[in-house]
Amino acid sequence: MPAPPILDFSPFYGTDEAAKATLVRKVRDSCLTNGFFQIVGHRVSPELQENVFKVSKEFFALPLEEKERIHKDHNTWNRGYDRLGSQILEAGTQPDLKEGFFIGEEISESHPYFVGKKLNSGPNLWPSPETMVHAEGFRRVSMEYYSQMHALARDVLAVIAQTLSLPEAYFDDFTSGAVATLRYLHYPPQAPNSDEKLSRGIGAHTDFGSVTLLMQDDVGGLQVYDKETDEWLDVVPRKGAYVVNLGNMFMRWANDKYISNLHRVINTSGKERYSVPFFYSGNPDFMIQCLPNVREPDEPEKYPPDTVMNIVGGSYRSSYGAAQAYSGAAIRA
Repeated sequence: MPAPPILDFSPFYGTDEAAKATLVRKVRDSCLTNGFFQIVGHRVSPELQENVFKVSKEFFALPLEEKERIHKDHNTWNRGYDRLGSQILEAGTQPDLKEGFFIGEEISESHPYFVGKKLNSGPNLWPSPETMVHAEGFRRVSMEYYSQMHALARDVLAVIAQTLSLPEAYFDDFTSGAVATLRYLHYPPQAPNSDEKLSRGIGAHTDFGSVTLLMQDDVGGLQVYDKETDEWLDVVPRKGAYVVNLGNMFMRWANDKYISNLHRVINTSGKERYSVPFFYSGNPDFMIQCLPNVREPDEPEKYPPDTVMNIVGGSYRSSYGAAQAYSGAAIRA
């Protein structure tokens, strides 16, 4: 199986119905085979993408003690700095060799989602001007990008709906009031001859939610598992592109017809690697139950109905618990 294809997403915004049908067909093929594809021709500007990488690098260059001031340990709703080695995503391996910073919707402590302790819902933690020279720019760029990722995720889901012969607006109830997580990631350099088993930037895993949109730099290291050949395929970076993949919740939603595939990061480039994934969970109260058009008439539903909050929240707790990253603090879910 070849590496995930690069698809032109621009027909979604145009009037050429034949081109749009081709896009839908290619997305469907990817969802059925390995759950990964890349898109170009979206509406996120190169300038904003470059600014996101710029502010991310500036943040991670801060002294550790400054980053620790806004650590995720200071809240229970998954916002702020995530130290190196705090998560294990592949059982039996050492903690992942990455540090991160989590951002979400700005949700005040009076918001019903916060009061109801909904999935990953609360105010963001931000570096102060005393800590970071361009702190206000960091915040502004991050939230502008977060907003645009929300819009792009909805567009991707609209195309996926059509791959199932469903109306373009089928997922509107799921996306209304949706929660999502924007995550800045930094992988320290590992020597080219590092032991692969000990130098996982991120261990082999599947994502938790519905869809993930990943922007990666030019260093590379992302790999997708090919079950047919038992090999790992490199997802070669394409400037300006987004790597799109389905998460476990969508695979469950599609009764396992669409694939949430294993992937990992092996950064043995000898360089620092930066990436920016956007994890789209959806409305935390939305009930996930088998989609129409995915089962044969006599085929049973494989999973009982459950909420987004229960499905995604349980996955967060498992991965962070494995690394024993927190003492007494539980992820809100």
